[in-house]
Amino acid sequence: MNENNTIRNDEISIDVKRIFHAAWSRKWLILTVSVLCAMIVWMVTFFFVTPKYEASAMFYVNNMNQTNSSQNGLSSSDIAASKNLVESYIIILRTKESLTSVIEYAGIDLHYETLSDMITAEAVDETEILNVIVTSDDPEEAAKLANAIIAVLPGRITSIIEGTSAKSIDNMVGVPKEPSSPSYLMNTIIGFIAGFVLVVAIVALREVFDVTIRTEEDIAQFCRYPVLSSVPDMYAVGKGDHGRKRKTAFAGAIETKVFGSDISFAASEAYKLLRTKLQFSFAGENNCRVICVSSSLSGEGKSLSSINLAYTLAQMNKKVMLIDCDMRRPTIAEKLKIQRKPGLSDYLSGQSALTGLIQHYSIKGSENVFSVITAGQNPPNPIELLGSERMANMLQKMRQVYDYVILDLPPVGEVSDAMAVAKETDGVLLVVRNNYCSRMALNDTVQQFEFIGAKILGIVCNCATESVGQYGKYGKYGKYGKGYYNRYYGRERSAET
Repeated sequence: MNENNTIRNDEISIDVKRIFHAAWSRKWLILTVSVLCAMIVWMVTFFFVTPKYEASAMFYVNNMNQTNSSQNGLSSSDIAASKNLVESYIIILRTKESLTSVIEYAGIDLHYETLSDMITAEAVDETEILNVIVTSDDPEEAAKLANAIIAVLPGRITSIIEGTSAKSIDNMVGVPKEPSSPSYLMNTIIGFIAGFVLVVAIVALREVFDVTIRTEEDIAQFCRYPVLSSVPDMYAVGKGDHGRKRKTAFAGAIETKVFGSDISFAASEAYKLLRTKLQFSFAGENNCRVICVSSSLSGEGKSLSSINLAYTLAQMNKKVMLIDCDMRRPTIAEKLKIQRKPGLSDYLSGQSALTGLIQHYSIKGSENVFSVITAGQNPPNPIELLGSERMANMLQKMRQVYDYVILDLPPVGEVSDAMAVAKETDGVLLVVRNNYCSRMALNDTVQQFEFIGAKILGIVCNCATESVGQYGKYGKYGKYGKGYYNRYYGRERSAET
């Protein structure tokens, strides 16, 4: 088998379009989380972040020796020398003696190292202007320290570096009225952006590593077999169900019929399209066709697809036989409200004659009729019965009487029963339910059918929706988890089959 024609179990691709749709479908969640993060950051800033106040003292630095020697005022070399002196003045300001003098002048009880951490000094735009900023929790303390620097620093500089001076631009620094930090608006914006980026990143990562099949495009991208038809979710709440929110068709027993004339127009057209494509698959061949319908996991809608396919073929006045080959979990009899026993297992085990198994089903209000053989009793060895010579002979007899024989097989990802009979058929239809089946489960199913040489006709995309739904449940069913079949028969019996 060509690896390029099938998906790989370890393949992880990045689909930007899929990530965008996933994020867009959760836009309200993303917006809500972003707003909550913004509110949290605002509250933390308001209640837990102490406001800081800044008082600024600015000095003009010059070289007195060069200035006095110049008859025409300051030259460019004087200004350059003054800029170089700014760094020296900052070092002088941060000395222990200078800081101690500032503290004593301001009359504030501080350690000189604490004051050093409160001071920021730098040149203004690489000019000869020195700007000293004092930051404090107390606005009055910040102003007192700034005024003390104005009083102390010029004298300290003159006493240390001869021929230079630092003149204060402002004689007095006022008490700051507004805090310099924090910025409530800026922090709130940052919180909003952080929340937005976090949620989008989580959604993107889940999409990248999530292997659930969501759309028909996913199947086309990771499987070489065509999607023959996309059947809409007939149990989704919408205009057609009169506002009654119903359980999904695959979550458990349900009374509502979803086949024949009871299904929506869109679903009916989807099955008619499937019928048409199947006819093209066997164009020019008039003999009976045996088609089996299977899936990767239980709950994907293979039985409903089998019933609707049989009904749609019968609408063309074709003689159709529907056989329930899922002996472990039969559902055809329950859905059609017909007698379950005797059935296929009874015939294959030699307990009943074939003529006594066939039932005829006609949907109310329609003249279309198709024949049905139910699964019968639950046997202990279904795989042996399905792979028996008696089963092969029965299908040969059916070919002489009917135009189409539809076999509803068990899911391949749960048990191997389908493999025993699929090789005797003319083609396999795989039902894939959106937001439920995984790429790996589908890949495994395709590989198993290809291994026995079965002809895969294509894919029926079930529960198709236009938008990306909730994350699938891969890992909870079949051999990828604890599915129905494993629970019903147990591990030992599954190993035997």
